[in-house]
Amino acid sequence: MLPPHGLLPERGTPQGRPCQSPQGRGCSRGGGAGKALSRQRKKTKEGSGSARHTHPPRVALPRGGEKRGQRLFQASSDSAAPHVGDAMALGRAGPALTLPLLLPRRPAGSGTAAAGSPQPPGAVVRIPWALRQRLQRGAQRRRRGQGEAAPPRSGKLLLRSRRPELSQPRWQTVGRWEQPPLVSAGWKHRKAYGDYFQLEPSQEAAPALQAPPAEAGRGPTFAELGLQPALLAGLERLSIGRPTAVQRLAIPALRRGRSALCAAETGSGKTLAYLLPLLERLLGRPEAPAEAAGPAAPRGLVVLPSRELAAQVGAVAAALCAPAGLAVRGLTGGGAAGGLRRQLRAPPPGPAVLLGTPGALQEALRRRFLALERLRWLVLDEADSLMDESFTELLEEILAHAPLAAGAPGPAGPDEERTQVVVVGATFPAGLSETLAKFTDVDRFVTLSTQSLHRLPPHVQQKFVRIKGRDKLPELLQLLKERPASGGAVLIFCNSASTVNWLGYILDDHKIKHLRLQGQMSAAARAGIFASFQKGEVPVLVCTDLASRGLDTSSVQLVINYDFPDTLQDYLHRAGRVGRVGSKAPGAVVSFITHRWDVDLVRKIETAARKRTGLPGMDSLNKSSPTGG
Repeated sequence: MLPPHGLLPERGTPQGRPCQSPQGRGCSRGGGAGKALSRQRKKTKEGSGSARHTHPPRVALPRGGEKRGQRLFQASSDSAAPHVGDAMALGRAGPALTLPLLLPRRPAGSGTAAAGSPQPPGAVVRIPWALRQRLQRGAQRRRRGQGEAAPPRSGKLLLRSRRPELSQPRWQTVGRWEQPPLVSAGWKHRKAYGDYFQLEPSQEAAPALQAPPAEAGRGPTFAELGLQPALLAGLERLSIGRPTAVQRLAIPALRRGRSALCAAETGSGKTLAYLLPLLERLLGRPEAPAEAAGPAAPRGLVVLPSRELAAQVGAVAAALCAPAGLAVRGLTGGGAAGGLRRQLRAPPPGPAVLLGTPGALQEALRRRFLALERLRWLVLDEADSLMDESFTELLEEILAHAPLAAGAPGPAGPDEERTQVVVVGATFPAGLSETLAKFTDVDRFVTLSTQSLHRLPPHVQQKFVRIKGRDKLPELLQLLKERPASGGAVLIFCNSASTVNWLGYILDDHKIKHLRLQGQMSAAARAGIFASFQKGEVPVLVCTDLASRGLDTSSVQLVINYDFPDTLQDYLHRAGRVGRVGSKAPGAVVSFITHRWDVDLVRKIETAARKRTGLPGMDSLNKSSPTGG
């Protein structure tokens, strides 16, 4: 029922004004609202063809309805007849009153007119590239869910991904300035856990064992390189019959007495590359023995960063020098001063070749157990480790005692008195040339490097797994327990000594035999650990980067980076523990990627693998290190 002020206009009342009764209720004279509705319908029929403009009625809603969000409806003033919609009942009291809703009707013939007229051109919608990629990935996921196989990648793969669309076949090449799609591009997101990719071996043998080109003119045997028979006999004792690429490159250059930077990939035979020519020089120019009562005065000195590496290189040097009658001694610290003197003892004419660590050599020089006046050549092996902050001062003190004079030696004849300096390594630090420039003329150095320098080993399988930190231990235990007994030795790398100890306790709980090696161990505890591992007495070694430099791990067939290394140089050295010269199998490397900062290094590794280029940021050999001819 309409309120007192809300009535439809009727005859006898002004248009648009409500009719009021003395009682305050809506009046119903002349039939009320029903007559008003009939008159409106009649006027509509009669006036549809006339020029007279008719105004549709207005419906006045109650004030309470306005508060409830209702609005006024008004019929259209078009010439076409209005469409009468469903009725709406309004009112709060009394008999219900139904009112029509007058809505505009579509003009007649509008459909035919639209059909005959030309359609306007549709709007061009540009889909962003990111959205297209999402749609494509969604379609691929739906195909896999429906059992449809993804488009196959023909041929052998260079990179195998969990997502087949991101795998790269060997035949595919990526331009130098092209940015390839990376599996690790989204690995910083939490949804990437469980993703992985794998670098497949592209060749069977190590690059160091590849045959030289026929036009190079270099002989494939050590005898054709001009070595003396005594050294050839020592090589036979070591069961080595064919030189590697770096040996074919370095032996002729070092025999001429040139100081050099010798850079080659890990496991390529750098030890023999510098020992053979330098021992050849000692055999070709014998000297009078030193005084028996004085300090030890070797003619050749090799500086190495660790006791384990000094023992390993010392064993090779002893096998080569035994047929020639040259005495070889090793000098490592960790004991009393009397231990240093005992290590330097040798029958007359004293030790010809000395191998030592920086700390032990510095202590021997200070106590005057050692003199370097007769030094003919000096080798800095694993230069990147020797240039560490813990070794820099020690190394500079050793170089200060050596007669390096002003300039590197050249092929000036047998009376040349200057010391030949050879710096060896797979990677070189940026400050190497500045350190050497304090003691010798670095402009006279010649650079000897192989083509595979700073490149990922192409014959080793390398797998990168994005994983949560809490899942690393179960994955490691599964790898170790599922590995067959004949699968070779395993190296597990950690970034800290505390992680090595903690992981060792866990392996003890699971009855997995292993050894531990880290720099915080005492000399007595470290003695013999790596030798036992090399002999195969224990198949698993948990270690820090102490075991990633120079050590011969030809029996290792699996390297596990439990903690991903902090630098690309460390990754190259760790990966170089498998697939070495003399290894029975190329081996594999598995890396656990847990931190966001690890993903940045993995992206650089994946990009270098797809482009088949060297790793970035390790070009100090060509920029900061000197070269000469």
